[in-house]
Parts: sequence; structure tokens; C-alpha cells
Amino acid sequence: LRHDCPEPTESREMALRIDYKCINCAACEPVCPNGAIDIGVEIFEIDAGLCTECAGQYAVPQCLAVCQVECIEPLAPHAPGPDNPS
Repeated sequence: LRHDCPEPTESREMALRIDYKCINCAACEPVCPNGAIDIGVEIFEIDAGLCTECAGQYAVPQCLAVCQVECIEPLAPHAPGPDNPS
């Protein structure tokens, strides 16, 4: 158990998501200070319950800083995704 990670919550105002442009390079996974990024079924995924967009830790989200294909974007409320297909 890491003590420097925020506690997961059911609802969080900020989070990022990885879109279909992901090429599975894995650059983002090791730089996430919260352990919010993991390989999904087809591409890497960000756990919105763990993602803080690096607030209070870095000036910019670290996954955004290292992503070479710019496939990481803000998770908009009610945006289509695995939990909300339409």
C-alpha cells in the first residue's frame, strides 16, 4: 500500500482518459504517481477513481507530458466510454 497516493473515490471532478489513438507504447504507465494507468483490453486505460491529473504533485499531468501521440484527454462527464457507451 502506497501512502503517497490519494484514496480512490466514487466521484472525482478531474480525470483523464486515453482514446483510440493509443499505440500501447507504455510511456505513460510508469510516470503516473498514483498508479492510475494500466493496460486494458485493447489500449492503456486510466482509472478515474485514482487519477488526480497530478494536482499538487506536478505542474502538468505526467502522462500528458510523455505521450507522443497525444491520445490523452480530459474525461468529460457523461462522455462515451466503457461505462457510458452512448
